Amino acid sequence: MWLAVAGLLVGLIIGMVFPITVPAQYAKFLSISLLASLDSVFGGLRAVLNSQFDNSVFITGFFTNALLAAALVYVGERIGIDLYYVALLAFGLRVFQNLAIIRRHILKR
Repeated sequence: MWLAVAGLLVGLIIGMVFPITVPAQYAKFLSISLLASLDSVFGGLRAVLNSQFDNSVFITGFFTNALLAAALVYVGERIGIDLYYVALLAFGLRVFQNLAIIRRHILKR
């Protein structure tokens, strides 16, 4: 678990040192993919705390969620419907649910 926290800190430091500007037309894709990836990370942390973590499930879920979210945004833009909001709601809800379960698990210790 410390390796994940260290990786997060290194990523934050790199992000602050080398700021990257995302073009406005890709902002929706990046934001929803990031939210889907965070959902996978919090799901992985939850699995670690429940002693059910499987690395292959985590890796495949991480990339599948990010790609599916980006595909939803793309399809929504092509047909003129904001599926972006549906993906935001679904992944945002799961992030908060996983975070609540992690918090309860830590408080029980």
